Amino acid sequence: MSVASRERAALADLLADLGPDAPTLCAGWDTRELAAHLAVRERRPDATPGVALRALSPWTERVQAGYAERPYEELVHLVRTGPGRFSPFAAPGMDKFFNTTEYAVHHEDVRRAQPGWAPRDLPRTVQDSLWQVVRSRAVLAFRKADRGVVLRRSDAPRSTVVAAKGEPAATVSGEPMELLLYLFGRREQAVVEIGGDPE
Repeated sequence: MSVASRERAALADLLADLGPDAPTLCAGWDTRELAAHLAVRERRPDATPGVALRALSPWTERVQAGYAERPYEELVHLVRTGPGRFSPFAAPGMDKFFNTTEYAVHHEDVRRAQPGWAPRDLPRTVQDSLWQVVRSRAVLAFRKADRGVVLRRSDAPRSTVVAAKGEPAATVSGEPMELLLYLFGRREQAVVEIGGDPE
């Protein structure tokens, strides 16, 4: 089972357990709205571009609002079962390429918005897959940094990636899941250590 598939299944279980009104780390979205976002992303190719392109976002928001009015159990089922047969996300290889990050991050968005959460003890193979994502996204995530940034994998300290060149440099250390969350803006919830020149 791929990391994306594992995270999808675990997120669907958590959404079902928590119900439609639980908080998430996504500003303005409860579990119902997050489930609607995930369903629209995979099942409505006409609305997907608006997730990334501001000019198209009104249409995406309208479609997503319509999905959010559906019964919550239906939304969770759509998340659990994944893209429809004719969705671009159903093509071979697309799940791993596009959904590993989406489902890992959104699973943690739900988990870490609940009281008493703690980082998961993930298998090494999962952390290895997430580290590949971190390595591939690091430069893009820190493209506006005006100082150096090095990401260090705390469970394999020799594994590093230069996210931004420059001096002085900061080092952000953590397990791959934590670094992934840090890259995707979950700075307060990511369990990382930041070292280097205080400047």
